[in-house]
Order: sequence, then structure tokens, then C-alpha cells
Amino acid sequence: MDVVHQRVAALDISKTDAKVCIRVPGKRKGTFTREVTTWSATTNQILALRDHLIGAGVSLVVMEATGVYWKPFYFVLEDGLEVMLVNARHVKNVPGRKTDVSDAQWLAQLGAHGLVRGSFVPPEPIRQLRDLTRARTRLTGERSREVQRLEKFLEDAGIKLSSVASDIMGVSGRAMLEALISGVDDPTGPPDPTVLADLAKRRLRSKIPALVEALTGRFTEHHAFLVRLHLDQVDRLTAALDALAARIEAHIAPFRPAVELLITIPGVDRRVAEVIVAETGADMAVFPTADHLASWAGVAPGHRESAGKNKSGKTRPGNSYLKGALGIAAFGAAGTNESWLQTRYRRLTARRGPLRALVAIERSILVATWHMLTNQVPYTDLGADYYTRQNPDRAARRAIGVLEALGYTVTLDHPDLEPAA
Repeated sequence: MDVVHQRVAALDISKTDAKVCIRVPGKRKGTFTREVTTWSATTNQILALRDHLIGAGVSLVVMEATGVYWKPFYFVLEDGLEVMLVNARHVKNVPGRKTDVSDAQWLAQLGAHGLVRGSFVPPEPIRQLRDLTRARTRLTGERSREVQRLEKFLEDAGIKLSSVASDIMGVSGRAMLEALISGVDDPTGPPDPTVLADLAKRRLRSKIPALVEALTGRFTEHHAFLVRLHLDQVDRLTAALDALAARIEAHIAPFRPAVELLITIPGVDRRVAEVIVAETGADMAVFPTADHLASWAGVAPGHRESAGKNKSGKTRPGNSYLKGALGIAAFGAAGTNESWLQTRYRRLTARRGPLRALVAIERSILVATWHMLTNQVPYTDLGADYYTRQNPDRAARRAIGVLEALGYTVTLDHPDLEPAA
């Protein structure tokens, strides 16, 4: 087997250190020597490792993506060396010979023969944007969970506000909760449910009788303390999200044209577009085709065939943050009237069920993303009648079949045809 890289280093990384195997030509032609050393995961040691590898004339450094522990090594070594991050699943060693040293040696051998494929590691600006959008996703989820905890605790007090108001953290709901808390310490006693219900604003005022019933409970000082705790936590998370929004707005500026293109896709709002840009890097040259992008993201059907039989076609694990954003976009697209994506969702739902249909819509959105960012063009909808236009005869037969199943007799009269004599 041909040797692609004469001098290769491979790292098997853990939290505290890394086993480094350097594979270089031996004294005799066609032979190679391997030296395995251990280096600490501290920055000073990694800097010393970089100088050592450069001094050894290493042309390629290969490392596995081990949790988050690869990042200190990758970000330091990439300044001066060609570094390749590989998926651990793609470079498994022979079973029964699993040690850190043997893993490093095996990885060095694969790298020397060019048998490894590098994972996508975005440049620094995209990495920073990705950190911000992922933090926003996590904090948004935490804020939602905190509101759910508050809602559950209100049930303990017999306050059924969430049964009437769709958002208990809205202007009206928040005013009622603040009045409940302040009313506990009021010497005149807790506020009357009628007074609380009168705090409703706008459309919620039409539900005042239901609010009076929902706000009648046994709200005590104990409930006031914990509700105050939950509300303060929600406020802190909201303030953190506002700070993140401002920071993301500054970091997304160079990628604003890509965001403006993506929001033309049905179901893709600005936040989803920002996540797509942050996770894919907005540079589609990294992905040879749209199918490569869909497979990398984990929204392409699996292809597993053995002995002539097709087995499970479930999707592979992909980028969870990107898949989450695409799921939100797919839900939005499925509800966008007179769009091709909605028509495609309905057709697939009838045959494959709603979950598989949503994954298919996610893939369609990502394929459109690849083409739009590659060619720098906005989204062009195929139209809700796309499938009818593609095969009008089939659409006619289907419509006739439905009518005949209902007991009708159908006679066709096409306007473009001459009437029979």
C-alpha cells in the first residue's frame, strides 16, 4: 500500500494527557519507526509538543474527536501544522488490542497511508458564532423549563392560570403573579380574584370570568417565596438571552447576506437561519454536493444492505443543534399554505407518517440551502401544484378514483379538446 505521508504524528487524547505516536522513515529504505510519548494537556505542554513535531518534520497530525478534549490540541497545533480531526467511529482498532498506545500507533498508520478522512472544523469566526448560537439554544431551553416548573408549582396552590392564558409570562400573566406575591404580605389580605382578573390586557379581557375561577386558590407565603424565586430565575435567563442576542447580531454581520437568503425559505426565520450559518459555516465548498451536506447533518436516509436485503434506513447521528433548528423550520414549512414544502409534507405523511415526513422536509430545506448558498440565489418555490403539473394524468386518475369511490359517475370533458361530432 502506498505511503502518502512519510512523517506522521497521531494523538490519542484524554482529559489529562495525550499519547503521541510519531511515525517516520527508518534507517533502511521502506521501513518506518514509531515512537510513542506522553504529553500533558496543559497549554505549555501542547506548545512544546508543537515545536517538537515541527522539529521532527511531521507533515500531518491526526487526532480523534474525543469529547471536547481535542480542542486545546487542535487549536494550538493548527498554527504551524496540518491537523486532521477524524471521527473515532471511522478508525476503530482491531478488537482485543485496545490501549491508548496501540490506538495512537494505529491512527498513525492510517494517516500515513491516507486512509482517514478529516471532519469539518470551521474557521475561528464561525466557531465563535457557533458558541453563541449554541449557548442561546441551551439558555432558551432552560428558560422554557423554568417556566414549566413555575406552572407546575402554581398547580400546587390551585392557581390554574395556564389553563386560561396561553402565556403565563406575558404582560397580563406577569402582572397577576406579581399581584399574588405582593398580596401575601398585604395586611388587608390577599387580593380578590376579581381584582386579579381585571389586570388582564387586550384579548385576554374577554376571558375575565374564566380568569376569576382560575385565580381562586390557596396561595400562601410559601408559594409566594418559591414563585418569586422562579420569576427571578426567568428574568436572569431573559437578560442573558438579550445579551447573547446583541453579541450574535455583531458576529453575524459578515454573514448577513447568507442569512437574508435563507429566510426566504418557508419555515426558516432569522434565528433558524443564524443557526444554519453557524453550524455549516455558510461556505458550501466544504461539502462537495447537497447530499454530502444532508448526510453530514444526519437528515439523509441510511443505506444498509446485506445479502441483497435492505435493512433499517434510519438516519445517522448528526449535528444535534442543526437538526433541532431544521425541525423547527420543517414544522413551520408544513404549515405554510400554498407552498411546495407543505404539499410534499402532506403527500409523505399519507404514506410514511408525520415523523418521517418531517425528516424529509428537513432534508429538502438543507438541500435548498446548499444550492442557494452555492449559487447565491434566493429560494424559488415550486408551487403547491408542482406534482399536479408534473403528472396531470396521474392527478386526474386519482381524483376520478376518489369520486368513483364515493359513488359518482365521472365523465371527462377537457377544455382543450374538440367536442365529439
